[in-house]
Amino acid sequence: MHLSTGSAMDSWRAAMSSDTAEASYWLNWRFALCALWVLASVAASSVLIWRFECFGSPGGEENRDGKIGVLYEDEPWRPCLRTIHPVWLLIFRVFAFCLFLMLIVVNALANGASILYYYTEWTFMLVTIYFGLGLLLSAYGCRQYTSEAYGHRIVRTKLNPEGGLDLAPTSGEIANGSHAMRNSAIEEGSNNRRTAGFAGYLFQIIYQTNAGAVLLTDFVFWLIIFPVLSMNDYGLSFLQVGMHSINVVFLLGDAALNSLRFPWFRAAYFLLWTSIYVIFQWILHACVSIEWPYPFLDLSSVHSPIWYFILAVLHVPVYAVFHLLVKMKHSLLMRWFPQSYYLAS
Repeated sequence: MHLSTGSAMDSWRAAMSSDTAEASYWLNWRFALCALWVLASVAASSVLIWRFECFGSPGGEENRDGKIGVLYEDEPWRPCLRTIHPVWLLIFRVFAFCLFLMLIVVNALANGASILYYYTEWTFMLVTIYFGLGLLLSAYGCRQYTSEAYGHRIVRTKLNPEGGLDLAPTSGEIANGSHAMRNSAIEEGSNNRRTAGFAGYLFQIIYQTNAGAVLLTDFVFWLIIFPVLSMNDYGLSFLQVGMHSINVVFLLGDAALNSLRFPWFRAAYFLLWTSIYVIFQWILHACVSIEWPYPFLDLSSVHSPIWYFILAVLHVPVYAVFHLLVKMKHSLLMRWFPQSYYLAS
C-alpha cells in the first residue's frame, strides 16, 4: 500500500509519538497481546500444514488416497477445459508477468528501495513470481501436451496400419485443433498421473497465498486507506490505482483459466505470509526508530491489540471469498461443460 510523498501523508502514517527502538516500547502488555495473536496464527498455520500438506516425490504414488493436499504434475499448466489449448494459459501468464514486472521496475525507479517497506509491494512481488513460475510451468506443459498428441498419433498408426481414412484428420479435429484426439490420450493416462514435484507444489502454495494476500491488500486499501485519503483531498496516481487493482484482476483471470484446486487448509500459508511481514516490521522498528507504514501496526496505541486481532480475523473472510469463487467456477464448469471440464480430482 505504498503512497508517494504528499500533504496527506501526515494524516495517514502513524505519528512518531514514541521511540520504537527503546525497550519500554516493547516491554508492555500491548506488545505481549499483539505478539500472542501473531504467534497463535503462526502456530495454527504450522499445525495445518503439518497435518494436511503432502509433498510427494515427483512421479510417486504416495499421498494420493485421503489427502486433500495432493497435487498432480499437469495441474499447474493444464487449463480447466479440455477444449482450451495450454498455450492460451501460457500467453496469459507471459503477458501478466511482463506487465507486473514493468510496474515493479517503474515503482522501484520512482520510490527506490522503500517499496520493500510495504505489504502491497511484498504481495505484488509475490504475484509477479507466481506468473513468472507459472509461465515456465506452462511452457513445459505445452511441450508435454504436444508430446501426448504425437504419441497418440503413433499409437493410432500402429493399431490401424491400413486404415488411411481413420488416420486422416476429420473436420472436427481440424476445427478444434485435434482436441478430441488429444483428449483421448489424456483419458488413457488419467489413471497413471504423476504427482507434482517441488516447482509444482511451490506454484500451488504461492497461488493460494496470493489469493488471500491480494484480496486483503485491495480490501484494506479501497475500504480503509482510500476513504481517509479522500477526506484529505489526496489524489492517487495511476501507478497507485493500478497496483491496487490489476493484481486481483489478473489473479482471478488465471484462476478462471487454470485447473488448480483450492484446498482450504492452505490458508495457513496466507497467515504465515502476513505474520512474516509483521515480524519483519517489529524487528526493523526495534532496531531503527522510524514511522510505521500503517497506523494500525503502531504498538504505542492502547487500541493496537484490537487492531491486530481484527486484522487476524479479517484473513478468514477474504480467503473465504476467493475459495468460494473458485468453488463456484468448478461447479459451473462441471454443469455447463461436462464433457470438456477437466476434473482435477
